[in-house]
Amino acid sequence: MHYFLSFRINQRKAIEKGQTNKRSDAPNMLYLRNLWRRHRRKVLVTAGVLGSGYFLYKLYDAHKRRLTDLERQLASERENDEFIKARMQVHFENIQRIADTTTLPHSMHYLSCRIAEDLDLSHLTERLTKGKGQPNSLSSSEKLELWDRLKILSFTRMVVSIWAVTMLSLYIRVQVNILGRHLYIDTARGLGSSHLLEDADLIDREEQQKFLASADFLANYGLPTLLSNMQIAVTEVLKAKQLRDFFDSRVLHQTIMQILDMFMSMGSPRFWVDCLMPEDPRLYKLAPTSSSDKTNPSEFTQFDQLMVETREVLSSAEFDSVVEISLKAVVNALVEEKGFQSRVGRPTLGMPLARLLPLITQICPTLLDEPSKNQFIQIIQSIPEVGLFFTLLYTNMSTS
Repeated sequence: MHYFLSFRINQRKAIEKGQTNKRSDAPNMLYLRNLWRRHRRKVLVTAGVLGSGYFLYKLYDAHKRRLTDLERQLASERENDEFIKARMQVHFENIQRIADTTTLPHSMHYLSCRIAEDLDLSHLTERLTKGKGQPNSLSSSEKLELWDRLKILSFTRMVVSIWAVTMLSLYIRVQVNILGRHLYIDTARGLGSSHLLEDADLIDREEQQKFLASADFLANYGLPTLLSNMQIAVTEVLKAKQLRDFFDSRVLHQTIMQILDMFMSMGSPRFWVDCLMPEDPRLYKLAPTSSSDKTNPSEFTQFDQLMVETREVLSSAEFDSVVEISLKAVVNALVEEKGFQSRVGRPTLGMPLARLLPLITQICPTLLDEPSKNQFIQIIQSIPEVGLFFTLLYTNMSTS
């Protein structure tokens, strides 16, 4: 009983204490409510400002990190591009060296032999020499005919040699630069992505060899057309030139350029491209094969693609400009630096055309000399416009 009374007394004291606490907390709550009512806007504004400031700080920090990452990425790409450019320059120089030391010497030697065979003047000079030793062996009309043929063929051989050494050296350089660019793109993929690189299929080695071997198309297939059309141009320009007419260096230069200009403007525009390469590469590819070869003519191969790219370059206005500059440079060197200047004489002097023909015959083989000794090829390679053209071609940029 005593325990129960003690419990009730304690319970009542607890209730009274709680009521007392409630009465004491009431003024505090009322004070807080009044404080909130008075300063609610300030608190909200302050909270908003602090929240906005924190949000803007986070945005700025994120933006700054993105800028840092972007700068780091751009620096890495610039370093990679510089490395790739350096590699491209080295590779470009190696490609030019390959053209000069491997591809061009073989094709030039083969072409020189073919021109010497097809434009052999020895039978004419032997008959004239024999007629000089035996006056009664040739009539006057026969001698005149032989001299006229010697005049036409001598100039034809000289101008064909000028055109051939110029075009073959340029054509092979077009080939190796196109092929070199493709090969570099293939091997440079492992260096990382760059705006200098582009997607390209790997070129089969057999296709590469076939493409480079097509440089002999001029000697194998295009030479008859070249000789025929060049002889027409020579005949037209020289028809008014008599054997007794005097030639000085200026007249000789003009005559050669007239022949070249007439030849280059004959037929359809850029008809001479067909002397250097086949119009349809698939026909050329199948020509030397046997009848048992089951290659499908309609299949478009990597070789075909390379040939198409080559024809596009040769058919461009930029290449026309390079050809014109190169031909003029070779003719200038021939007339001024190969003995004609001193032998033919100054513009006020000169020599009869009949005496000039033996000099032309002597000079023709040097035009198709091997590249390491060929002054004319070196002159073509040293022309700034030619160097720029092939640099742009190698990097696959517009040459305009």
